[in-house]
Amino acid sequence: MIIPRTCASPTSPKPAYLATGDHLRSRAANQSSPLLRCLQVSPPVLSPATSSYTETLMVHTFGWSYGKPYIGEYTPPDVDFNRVTFNFTVTSAGRQYDRLALMFFNDTEIFRTSTAEPTQNGIIWTYVKDMSNFLTLFKSPQKIIFDLGNIVDDTYTGSWNTTLTATFFRVKDNEIDPADVIIPVSNHQSASDLPSGFTVPDQRAINAFTLPRNAKKAVFSIAACGQAAEEFWWSNVLSSDANVFGNDSSLYGYSPFRELQLLIDGTIAGVAWPFPVIFTGGIVPGFWRPVVGIDAFDLREDEIDISPFLPLLSDGQEHTFEVRVAGINDDGQGHGQIVTTVGSNWVVTGKLFLWLDEDETSITTGSTRTIDAPAPTLRLNSSTRKTTNGSVSELDYSVKVTRKFSVSSTLKTSSGSRTVSWEQSLEYSNEGLFTNSGNDQTNRQTTSGVDVSSGVYSKAFDYPLWVYSTYNVLAGGNFTIDGKMERGKNVRRVGDLAFPSELETLDANRLPHYGPSYTGAASRNWQNGTASYLGAPALKRSFGSGTTEQFYALSGISDVVATGGDVLYSRHLVASNDTIISDEETGIDQVSESGHPTPSSMPTYAKLGIKAMLGRGPF
Repeated sequence: MIIPRTCASPTSPKPAYLATGDHLRSRAANQSSPLLRCLQVSPPVLSPATSSYTETLMVHTFGWSYGKPYIGEYTPPDVDFNRVTFNFTVTSAGRQYDRLALMFFNDTEIFRTSTAEPTQNGIIWTYVKDMSNFLTLFKSPQKIIFDLGNIVDDTYTGSWNTTLTATFFRVKDNEIDPADVIIPVSNHQSASDLPSGFTVPDQRAINAFTLPRNAKKAVFSIAACGQAAEEFWWSNVLSSDANVFGNDSSLYGYSPFRELQLLIDGTIAGVAWPFPVIFTGGIVPGFWRPVVGIDAFDLREDEIDISPFLPLLSDGQEHTFEVRVAGINDDGQGHGQIVTTVGSNWVVTGKLFLWLDEDETSITTGSTRTIDAPAPTLRLNSSTRKTTNGSVSELDYSVKVTRKFSVSSTLKTSSGSRTVSWEQSLEYSNEGLFTNSGNDQTNRQTTSGVDVSSGVYSKAFDYPLWVYSTYNVLAGGNFTIDGKMERGKNVRRVGDLAFPSELETLDANRLPHYGPSYTGAASRNWQNGTASYLGAPALKRSFGSGTTEQFYALSGISDVVATGGDVLYSRHLVASNDTIISDEETGIDQVSESGHPTPSSMPTYAKLGIKAMLGRGPF
């Protein structure tokens, strides 16, 4: 018997996409409310100190809601604003699996989230998100399409009761520079009151359109996450090993490596290596209540600077933009190639953010772009061990990938000529092991890289992941899953593309040591835990337990600090069996006891050293 991918996928048929110091406060978490409060650890988001306007965009219950999104209308408020925040609050009670949700303004996706799994007595969570980079959309009327597919029957009893509000306010010294134009790459179903996500590879995520001719900066963002057979892509095996434990125990293939590719007119324009999101039913559900996994309430988008393509894109002609999801196909002899055929399915949309020349009559021109895009380097290995009867008892495999990409051109606008470039240096490794005839699985994965844009923006990232799980069938059809995990998301960043950093959306009024001189931000987010699950299908019941520890720290970086940074915000908590037993949130320059980051160990870098960051990870 092979370990189930997740406890988060109901057996009912489902449509194509679905998911799945100073102390600011120190508290034991359970409050007087009968509802269990769930949360995603993240820094506080700036809220208005005085004048603001709040509007309710949605109050809706999602029950049997596949193919039935919420449809509403947004009208810009008659107030002066340059910042917008969302407050999304959800309650649910009963038995339910995690679900994926996408929000659109017309055909443009603006928010992607997922749900926590409820208890019989009920849960509640609130997530606040800065939406100011979509300011141009908030300035005009929009059709709201909020898609949260769900099943409610005698087994899956929990509905999602949701409230979404938007707060509009003005910040005097606003550091966020929103795009002038946002163009979606989506399925364009809003006219039929349907969500506009693509399901890849069943559909091609491709659109064609003509751009304004006076763009001076262009950034493409990709929203993508695996569902169904691709939800746990990072635990897949090489395709040649998919049936190593027998045809009745097929594993998911195309390797544990995934790459998101952007193609403009069929030419690769950049890539993104996705963060391994784990939804709240993933691996063992006891990991994720009441503290959900990293980014589970806010699925972030990857960004690619395509400004070097503007001389081509500003010619007044139609151009195609396509997002592909790639994996690896292999021959079983250690040889493989990148392919855009993967399992089903990835939910994908894209957006093109444009900043326009102040001179509306100007036409952007420039030199022919220079692209250096060698094929990724692949190193694949696998081996098996057999029992005395000849059946396979163990599979050991590894996948290592490196890729470099760069593109540059000279851009001519009304303000003169300048060289624009986009460079990427990426490394990936996954070591997987199945033992106990396939019932026990371990994966150790690291994804790291550096993206650099024109010497004025740099992002260095590191996504470590280690997961162990074991599956056991009991008498009467019951089963158990036990797991351990350690994972992280570590990012350091100078400058902006389309989305603001946590530093720019931070509620600095709550922090005693915030300084105005920071030019970059470094964040470290780390979780570890153990959990167990008992499923009793005949009783339509399940039982779980787990303990998870999480540490988050956000540092500000100034250009006068070459080897250190100021820890502006941190949170360290421990949750066990649906209860937060320790929760400390600080805004001081020292972070911890017992080995957690301090200013001298937090990832930092100087504003003037972006080129020097090529080849360096976040630590």
